[in-house]
Amino acid sequence: MKVKAGELLDKINYPSDLKLLSEVELEQLSHELRQYIIDVVSVHGGHFAASLGVVELTVALHYALNTPYDQLVWDVGHQAYGHKILTGRRSRFHTNRLYNGISGFPKRSESEYDTFGVGHSSTSISAALGMAVASRAKGETDRQHVAVIGDGAMTAGLAFEALNHGGIENSNLLVILNDNCMSIDPNVGALKEYLTTITTSRPYNRFRDDISHVLGKISELGPNAHQAIKKIEKSIKGTLLKESNFFEALNFRYFGPVDGHDVKQLVKVIKDLSKIPGPKLLHCVTVKGKGYALAEKDQTKWHAPGLFDKITGEIKKSVSDKPQAPKYQDVFGHTIVELAEANPKIMGVTPAMPSGSSMNIMMKAMPARAFDVGIAEQHAVTFSAGLASQGMVPFCNIYSSFMQRAYDQVIHDVAIQKLNVVFCLDRAGLAGADGATHHGAYDLAYMRCIPNMIVTAPMDEEELRNLMYTAQQDGMGPFSIRYPRGNGVMPNWKLPMKALKIGKGRKVAEGVDVAILTIGHIGNEVSKALNLLSAEGINPAHYDMRFLKPIDEDMLHEVFSKFKKVITVEDGCIQGGMGTAVLEFMADNRYSATVVRLGIPDRFVDHGDQNELWAECGYDAASVVAEVKKLSIKMIAGSIAS
Repeated sequence: MKVKAGELLDKINYPSDLKLLSEVELEQLSHELRQYIIDVVSVHGGHFAASLGVVELTVALHYALNTPYDQLVWDVGHQAYGHKILTGRRSRFHTNRLYNGISGFPKRSESEYDTFGVGHSSTSISAALGMAVASRAKGETDRQHVAVIGDGAMTAGLAFEALNHGGIENSNLLVILNDNCMSIDPNVGALKEYLTTITTSRPYNRFRDDISHVLGKISELGPNAHQAIKKIEKSIKGTLLKESNFFEALNFRYFGPVDGHDVKQLVKVIKDLSKIPGPKLLHCVTVKGKGYALAEKDQTKWHAPGLFDKITGEIKKSVSDKPQAPKYQDVFGHTIVELAEANPKIMGVTPAMPSGSSMNIMMKAMPARAFDVGIAEQHAVTFSAGLASQGMVPFCNIYSSFMQRAYDQVIHDVAIQKLNVVFCLDRAGLAGADGATHHGAYDLAYMRCIPNMIVTAPMDEEELRNLMYTAQQDGMGPFSIRYPRGNGVMPNWKLPMKALKIGKGRKVAEGVDVAILTIGHIGNEVSKALNLLSAEGINPAHYDMRFLKPIDEDMLHEVFSKFKKVITVEDGCIQGGMGTAVLEFMADNRYSATVVRLGIPDRFVDHGDQNELWAECGYDAASVVAEVKKLSIKMIAGSIAS
């Protein structure tokens, strides 16, 4: 369904059209842009509150700057919907995050205005700094480079590393800190407290406008006055805040805080800052969900609410008469509390995803034993290692794709020391509408090659609970459990837990001619396939490996002794994953069989819902049926020929 744009927005296809408006008209345009985002996202879904919070900033940036020559980098990209609408994609915005539609994040191949592809947090300052240094090397002294980063993303080590480097480069870099006290959940940590101190300091805020006015006149006063005013400015800021300014200590000129919803003032400030050389930071205070009362009130809930009635605010959910299976994340959240009640050593750790991982359940029940460490995956892993070194059993819950950011810590701080850190990797496999940056394609492969690591994936909720129970047993070392986004298959999932034997899978279905080996939730697609095949008189065997490392060698000996046709199915990359492990076993033990590997191919997969992507990659139920039939036909043909 196509949504009608407002009177002014309907005329804006690119920033060049935007510049034809007067500054007075920018307020109306901002209102129309915000309403358009509400109208489209309520009907088609997507990230919501973040983009509403930066509408005025988005309009001001494209009005004041010469984009795309001036390069604009959005951190993460949750907040870039307004940017996409103003840069040639309004007519396609209704396809946002849908299969074969536009991406939910800035993407270089999609538009020249998307100067850097993003999806994971805290990359913007590093990228913009690299662009600025490259422009300097090419003699492009008139080119602006702007990184828009939230206060949540600023907690990651990468952002600090970029600030540390940026402060010594005399480059044309402007960092805009979008301060709304939120990531997905409320922001945490000392930096958040520091920014709150700045924004609530009354004496400082009385002086800030006068300082900004003086700084705006620097170009008229000459270079000597520039140095004098710079010293005075720094002295005033330090005195009024009763502490040194963190950003200025890193040699960034600090400006703000400013009202991030005053579009005319933002235009003036951005134009003024474009004339000031060197690294600068503009501190904007915004409200996540601005302009939609319910989103302002509950910013976590409205980060990505799905489809909703924009008038009543009712979030639409599918209704079924049948009992519904729970989300895997909720099974994790309730089970860790159950385990922690019995085992005082258990701790919970998550990097800024308490709601997304359901760690918030433990944080509410046991606040002293569950930690949100901010967007800081590396720290989350090594912090967990520190806990484990003292006899605790930390369950470190990180999305599969985010765990990639802490790989060295997994090896260096956990695996080498054989510490019992339990990695619960949520959103494993093809995660859906967030696309290539968020698919958990690689964890089976990258965990499997680490010595001392136990690598597992449950096929259902009962197995997830049993693996969590097993992982916290005495004597365990590094332990990885991966599970997908979305719902499981067991409405009645709260069964008594038991310890599983390490490295042992299970036979799900007896069969003949063809053996299908699976790991994880995708095994349920194979169960559907077996039901379809059974109706045609074809009955393959089905084995749930459960453990990728150590792999069940007894089971594999059985498979290769009985079957000459084997299919492996995994919701992970084919290179280095479960199928590869099976081929290695076959070669090492001198078996001979036809092995067909189904999984994520050697390319980056775009966005869509999980069923669409499984089908595209060839390992949904229908694809498994087709592959079994293909092998069966070859077997019949071979028998006739012989």
